[in-house]
Amino acid sequence: MVDFVLVGGLITVLLVAVVQLTLVLHVRNVLIDCAAQGARYAAAAGRAPSDGVGRTVDLASTELSGSYARDVTAVRTRLGGVDVVEVTVRAPLPVVGLLGPGGTLVVRGHAMVERP
Repeated sequence: MVDFVLVGGLITVLLVAVVQLTLVLHVRNVLIDCAAQGARYAAAAGRAPSDGVGRTVDLASTELSGSYARDVTAVRTRLGGVDVVEVTVRAPLPVVGLLGPGGTLVVRGHAMVERP
């Protein structure tokens, strides 16, 4: 009986850890895709970085939740000698229950600026 309780507790903790890791990776991958889509949208000819912010916020709010799209910024910069738009998303780490890592998740998306 004692062995069952000890092993059952260990398996439960392991299962919750796997679910937590899966949730964090899912949110991270979705936010990376949203940032990349927003950067591509802002990099199109005739668009401004603020257009990419709006696109990223719309996508992240639709795919996840509005709480993950509160801190989105976009700037034009040079990366490796190429003009690019960089969209940065800062979002809270998702937590299962009250256990798990705290802090913020920072992801970036880049796209080469089109010339008119």
